[in-house]
Parts: sequence; structure tokens; C-alpha cells
Amino acid sequence: MALRNLIILSEAEQDTAQAYGWYEDQELGLGEEFLRCVDACIHSIWRSPGMYQVVHESYRRGVVRRFPYVVFYEYSNTTVIIYAVFHCSQDPKKWRSRLP
Repeated sequence: MALRNLIILSEAEQDTAQAYGWYEDQELGLGEEFLRCVDACIHSIWRSPGMYQVVHESYRRGVVRRFPYVVFYEYSNTTVIIYAVFHCSQDPKKWRSRLP
């Protein structure tokens, strides 16, 4: 397997930070668990980006374990780009508006 570059857009980082804050406000340590689960999902995407289904054009969605979040991304032979980390109840138009 060739190693791919991983690019996480600032919007995806902001999504994650906001969710982390919300979960930490609910229960101390829950935000940390959320971050571990998001990190595991992103690592899985980076290792095997073709394992998740295409949901729009060439964009795919990885599911975060234990939390109602998904990670939207696309990949090529050399790069994985993470566009968004979204709560499943959000309007799909919101994440689609971020795509190039």
C-alpha cells in the first residue's frame, strides 16, 4: 500500500472542536472519547479509503463509532482530503456546500 498524504480542512477541524466542546460540557472525558473515535475513523479512512461508500459524486462518508457523526472525504492515489465531520441530523445541503 502506498502512503497517502492526509489533508484535514480547517472546517472539519472546527466541526470536531465544536463537537468536542459540546460533549465535554455534557460529561467530563466524553469529549476526549469523541476525539479518539473521530481519530480512529480518520485513520481507517487514510489506511483504506475505498472501504466506505460513495455518497455524492466522488465523495465518501466514513462513520464514527459510538457517536452520531460521519466524516466526508475524497481520495486519490496520493491524497485523502477530509472536508467535514458532521452530526447525522444536520441538513445534507450543509456538507455539500463545502465540497469543491
